[in-house]
Amino acid sequence: MAFFDQVSVDQLYEILRARQEVFAVEQESIYQDVDGKDQHSKHLLCWNSESATPARLAYLRIVAPGKKYPKPSIGRVITCKSTRGTGIGKELVRLGVEYTLREYPQASIRISAQLYLKRFYEEFGFLQVSDTYDEDGTPHVEMLRMAVSRE
Repeated sequence: MAFFDQVSVDQLYEILRARQEVFAVEQESIYQDVDGKDQHSKHLLCWNSESATPARLAYLRIVAPGKKYPKPSIGRVITCKSTRGTGIGKELVRLGVEYTLREYPQASIRISAQLYLKRFYEEFGFLQVSDTYDEDGTPHVEMLRMAVSRE
């Protein structure tokens, strides 16, 4: 995992390229991806470094509380086409949730989930807290993973 200022230029290029491939090209969801939140985020990028040319596999970002929403949030979750169905997306989200809970133990985690992924996120303890809404032409729901009580 890396903060924005720890991401190399080549890594940043691959992150933005992967996000564009999935959201803009595959899902045909045209929106301003570079939203000013990356500089306030922790980036989790999964690479296959065993090949001659390291290949990107999956990515997510964790946005600090108060930078996008009052709560910390996980977003821009993607798995590259070649790795879908391998479990790498589940592992990536698990690691992202674990990190967020460690860094912000008293805070709930917010996500804006594509509706078709609702059950996927429920596996990590997220609960739907909104009606379905349109976000950039794709049905979404707001979901929260409640803070763990430290009594």
